[in-house]
Amino acid sequence: MPGVQKTCIPLSRRRSIQSSLRESIWAQTGEIFLFNLCIIGRMHRPIPLLAINAIFLATGCSQPTPPEAFEPAALTVPAGAESSGPRLTKGMLDAVVLSWMEPDETGTTLKFSVLSNGQWQPAQSVVSGIKMFVNWADLPSVVPLQDQLLIAHWLRKVPGGTYAYHVVAAQSNDNGRTWSESFSPHTDGTPTEHGFVSIFGRDDRVGMIWLDGRKAISEATDDPVSSGMTLRAAFVDSDNGLHGEQVIDELICDCCQTDVAVAASGPVAVYRNRTADEIRDIYVSRFVGGEWQAGQALASDNWHIAGCPVNGPAIAARDDLVAVAWFSAANDLPVVRLRVSTDSGESFADAVEIATGPALGRVGVTLLEDDAVAVSWLQAGDQPLNNVRVRRVSVDGLTGPAQTVSSTAAPYSVPQMVNDGTHLVFAWTEIHDDARRVMSARVSIASLSSSD
Repeated sequence: MPGVQKTCIPLSRRRSIQSSLRESIWAQTGEIFLFNLCIIGRMHRPIPLLAINAIFLATGCSQPTPPEAFEPAALTVPAGAESSGPRLTKGMLDAVVLSWMEPDETGTTLKFSVLSNGQWQPAQSVVSGIKMFVNWADLPSVVPLQDQLLIAHWLRKVPGGTYAYHVVAAQSNDNGRTWSESFSPHTDGTPTEHGFVSIFGRDDRVGMIWLDGRKAISEATDDPVSSGMTLRAAFVDSDNGLHGEQVIDELICDCCQTDVAVAASGPVAVYRNRTADEIRDIYVSRFVGGEWQAGQALASDNWHIAGCPVNGPAIAARDDLVAVAWFSAANDLPVVRLRVSTDSGESFADAVEIATGPALGRVGVTLLEDDAVAVSWLQAGDQPLNNVRVRRVSVDGLTGPAQTVSSTAAPYSVPQMVNDGTHLVFAWTEIHDDARRVMSARVSIASLSSSD
């Protein structure tokens, strides 16, 4: 403005003001910062104390807000004794659902609960029966899709062997009060293993990928491709009709979890591959042009292991941002790593090391609002119990400290993690008094430390 100039108080004058007024200003602001003090106006007369104090406040010269404490808050799960196999899912409309398996007089029941106002709501049942296949690693799910639309999947034993079971699914249009007739996404009918399903919404259809052991019905040979596990996919419409059945990979690890996230360019799947030489590393496949592309190695860990480690990857996506976390123990060196993509999974930045030493893997991953990433994993604790841990990773790859959510996870637990917008929600299986039970907690995202 005309006749007004911006005058910065000289350093010596600032020190004089600070010295003479420290006591009275301290009582009002708690702390005083004078290093960038500039005053608009002509210095013709002394400035009143209240005016200086107002300037301090207006220029942000108040005491910094202390960081929020990392304090996991337990969430009561409406699950009974001997419940197990928790799985957390988040839908297209941000609904969060927890599902689990619970034994009862009819065999086993697949149950679920919806998170509302920071609390798990009363449990609802999907299906019960004596033919339910219950396994600590191969988890059923209840996935919220569009408004009131849910899809659930579970595993059903069939005659033919210990690991002869099929994937079975059903849809609900009324938030789980009623369910459609069940169907299977695979049509081979062989008495072999089918499971480790990942489900995602795609336009007006539901996508599914799963491990498919139909080739195991063949006589075993020296070529694992002829009888090994495959990764297959299909889409399901609202009438349970199957579309676009496809083999994604002809040879993958036998019992590692899969995962899918939908990026800007389409769905992206992650899984543990297997070579004829028993290298079992993490691969990525993108759905492009109406079909799944051939899987590409996410990282060349070169983990040589003759059997399945039961340790799959996890993926999260928002627009073009994609994050993948995974576990490896190549050369007997356990490690959890993270890679991030900014082009819908077409390419990835260098890997970031998340955890080593006693890390057991069974990872989770989610994106935060500032494009940072949260990674969870299981870490060896006071045996037989283990720790559920989480770490924040900035968009620049800087890692915060590893923070413990729980120290009572069962050794066979596959911890779960989702982001509900303000909190990270966790679930795991716990052992207490020789009984297992599904547990849950949440932590404020603001409490995740950004640096060690």
